[in-house]
Amino acid sequence: MLHFEESMQIIENLHIDHYKTKKLYLLESLGYVLAEDIVADHNSPAYPTSAMDGYALRHEDMAMGRLKIASINPAGSTPQDEVIGGTCIKTFTGSLMPKGADTLIPIENVEVDGDEIIIKEPVPQGFSVREVGENYAKGQKLIAKGTKIDFPQIGVMSSLNVVSVLVYEKPTVSILSTGSELLELGEPQTHPGQIRSSNNYILEAIVKKYDGIPMQLGCIKDDKASIMQAVSDAMAQSDIVVTTGGVSVGDFDFVKDVIRELGYEVLFKGVRLKPGQHIMVARKGDKFILGLPGFAYSSTVTALLYLVPLIAKLQHGKMPLRQVKAKLKEPFVKRAKKAEFTACNLSLMQGEYYVDFKDKKVGSSAILTNMLGSVALLVTSEDENSKEVGDEVTVLLLD
Repeated sequence: MLHFEESMQIIENLHIDHYKTKKLYLLESLGYVLAEDIVADHNSPAYPTSAMDGYALRHEDMAMGRLKIASINPAGSTPQDEVIGGTCIKTFTGSLMPKGADTLIPIENVEVDGDEIIIKEPVPQGFSVREVGENYAKGQKLIAKGTKIDFPQIGVMSSLNVVSVLVYEKPTVSILSTGSELLELGEPQTHPGQIRSSNNYILEAIVKKYDGIPMQLGCIKDDKASIMQAVSDAMAQSDIVVTTGGVSVGDFDFVKDVIRELGYEVLFKGVRLKPGQHIMVARKGDKFILGLPGFAYSSTVTALLYLVPLIAKLQHGKMPLRQVKAKLKEPFVKRAKKAEFTACNLSLMQGEYYVDFKDKKVGSSAILTNMLGSVALLVTSEDENSKEVGDEVTVLLLD
């Protein structure tokens, strides 16, 4: 079996030959990844602009103590008058600065007496004047290709009058669960050997959460012909096919054979990993098949480790999950000579992360309830040992 870090390096080094892109109306692009650089085509502001309500004047005239209000300069208009010695022009936030003025004194710093202002508190030269290009300059790259679009990017692009934007398409992920014992939601149980399928639903939620487009194909029976047809049909309409179950060494584990017969190159099969060592990643062109274990906790963890970065990779994006350092509030027992991902409770106190295992059960890789609560995954390499209270550990954040 492959070392966990080697498997991660294989995913990291994947080269996508042809990214899928499309144009979207700006407000529809939220959550997508930019497929082009956004470059300013003008200066902002294009002219010196007032940053406050006040009076535009020549800085040297403040020494006079009293200035005549020559006119008013509303926002959105082109200043008609010029500031000349001994005068000022009332100017509002966002207004273009009148010619001749180099400073704006706020209304709080003056007292109005008829058609004059009395300077109560002088300000430095250039005060409250936004210079040309203060926000951004023409030709400046403001948002780099590969950036995930959030509300700040929407705001900046709207200020540039970007009506539609080129983005990477979110990959379509088909989800298949194999197992003759599995029951769909709402399907009645007819004998004790049947179990309720949860894998396909948690995988759909993971795909949605981490910016893929899920295609739920439900459960398929454990026979080779059914799996062959289902996987083949799924690949025709998706970028990634995820299967759960059928990749270990049992008599009825057909997925691994089907993948090879469909002409996919197996990048790796089997990783020294707990939970979920029976994992397979295969590729054909820019399409991928990800075979995950059947146990619910195992398939969830391995989906986070391998499916999530694949979804990001197909969008030229960045892996959304990150690791932080935390301190143990109770001992941790290392149970396997493998890379281990253990559900834990994560808390933040006085700027430091802390980990405990309250209500987390120790048992098989089927205990999905361990993922409930303020959960994160404690990460230990295969070379690490058990830990004591206060030890620093690595934690994978899921949010």
